[in-house]
Amino acid sequence: MDRMFHRFMLCAGLVLLLNSASALAENTPSTVDVWKSPNCGCCSGWVKHMKSAGYAVKVQDTALGILAKIKRQAGLSPDLQSCHTAKIGGYVIEGHVPAEDVARLLNEKPDAVGLTVPGMPIGSPGMDFGPDKEPYDVLLVKKDGTREVFAKH
Repeated sequence: MDRMFHRFMLCAGLVLLLNSASALAENTPSTVDVWKSPNCGCCSGWVKHMKSAGYAVKVQDTALGILAKIKRQAGLSPDLQSCHTAKIGGYVIEGHVPAEDVARLLNEKPDAVGLTVPGMPIGSPGMDFGPDKEPYDVLLVKKDGTREVFAKH
């Protein structure tokens, strides 16, 4: 009888664990909507980086004028902008932000607009064209317009 009770408790625990993992997965957005120029190779490299990290990516090739409008509507000043803009889980992801930083953002859920890597630093995801790398920061853009370093690479 004691052995049967232990098996029952083990099975019940496994069911709870699987249900919890399933609920967590359902609450974590996994689709990234990306707006980019149709001719930008580094943007395509970032899309590939996000896909290899397990994200589904929906790409919308967009004219530069519309892309600029999307960036403004997202609340990104020109000094925060890069070549592509993405959205996931209610956040804006601008430029070559590493997938690990996107995952951290989605996990921590700060009250913010999103993350940005201004410019196009060599060695960032999509801009990795060989051994050269330059240090860069991922910035957290807060809703009041302030920003802080979210990660250093």
